Amino acid sequence: MTIAEIISTINGIVWGWPMIILLIGTHIYLTIRLKFPQRKIFTAIKLSVQPDKDSAGEVSQFGALATSLAASIGTGNIIGVATAISLGGPGAVFWCFMSGVLGIATKYGEGLLAVKYRTKNEKGEVVGGPMYALDRGLGMKWLAILFAIFTSFAAFGIGNTVQAKAVSEILLPYSPFESDAMGRFAIGVGMAIIVGLVVIGGVKKISKVCSSLVPFMALIYIVGCVYILFVNNAYLWKALCWIVSDAFSLKAGVGGVAGTAIMTTMRYGLARGLFSNESGLGSSPMIAAAAKTKNPVRQALVLSSGVFWDSVVICTLTGLVIVSSILAFDHIDISSPGILTHLAFGEIPYVGTPILSIGIVTFAFSTILGWTYCGERAIEYLGGKVLIRIYRSLWILGVIAGSCMEFTLVWDLADIMNALMAVPNLISLLLLSGVIVKETRHYLWDDNLDEECEDEN
Repeated sequence: MTIAEIISTINGIVWGWPMIILLIGTHIYLTIRLKFPQRKIFTAIKLSVQPDKDSAGEVSQFGALATSLAASIGTGNIIGVATAISLGGPGAVFWCFMSGVLGIATKYGEGLLAVKYRTKNEKGEVVGGPMYALDRGLGMKWLAILFAIFTSFAAFGIGNTVQAKAVSEILLPYSPFESDAMGRFAIGVGMAIIVGLVVIGGVKKISKVCSSLVPFMALIYIVGCVYILFVNNAYLWKALCWIVSDAFSLKAGVGGVAGTAIMTTMRYGLARGLFSNESGLGSSPMIAAAAKTKNPVRQALVLSSGVFWDSVVICTLTGLVIVSSILAFDHIDISSPGILTHLAFGEIPYVGTPILSIGIVTFAFSTILGWTYCGERAIEYLGGKVLIRIYRSLWILGVIAGSCMEFTLVWDLADIMNALMAVPNLISLLLLSGVIVKETRHYLWDDNLDEECEDEN
């Protein structure tokens, strides 16, 4: 077996039923125990644009949300959804959607714990995340260290090489080099230089760039998707029916065993959903911890609204666009995610392909920036500022390496690292669920949302 085949096999094992049950089980458990926080989504959206200026923190609530969205809204929303459909069938869109709806509760819990257990580093900056919840909340430093290690590696997958690869493939046709290898390398170098210039400024600089970049590009992308769905309106109902029926299909799958089809569909739908919205992954809480907020529940609500925009809106729109386009055109090669996305956006006259290209490049670039912060916070927890300098250098080199790597290998590695990173975080959410309920009862259920909590840093 080749290295790529071995990694693909490991990916299949990691994303088996145990991981699926743990992830979805946590989503459902927190949804029920927190009395369906999804119903507060409009309150969450409202809070996201109401800054708590005088509260402790490094960036505004919207700045933290924008940076969190920058880390999550990326190629997973476009190419990731297309890959899920290609490998798992149209039903993967349903499971991606469900990972978003149910994941709102998990993301809420992550945000609450991040602010509850945040602290300050040597420079006086506010820092937090699952490693601090595991350490300060549960006294499980060994598991906190494992989470930080997994995060530092996972960042190179979901937040670096996958994004860089997507950008290099989009920009390659415009390369002046005759050799594709040289073209990809040159694109990687150019992107690495830009990333390096931004990340030197730290979280405030990253937040500022993301606050400007993400909302604008997301709006353009959503408008493009709505236009395509209008063009494909005759196939929209059929697309919805196909997605739902395929999501629960028990037809024989790999090896002719009945039931393996639904397993495959769920695996790719949930994996790509996690890749996109990162609910349960533990990355967004590290960003949320830096927010200026009156109390943990306010930022928890703000953070949970990101899942709504990311998966419930953007991923679902992408899925409907692709599946309706498959129905609208005969004899499409569904095995190629790139063909699926380009074909769909090609329906927009003149500007369709540019919107797709600019969207992928912009989303991917902002994701690299957002994940830079996550990776550095994990490294800081493990070893302080010296390791951060080394990590930052490796990060920039990773952008170049990702631009030149093989596509499938990059995605498989990213999926494996995501799962390893999610496990410690999900454990902290389950074991600290009582704390999440207690804080929620006081601030949200007892209507004390505007109350300023005492800074425990």
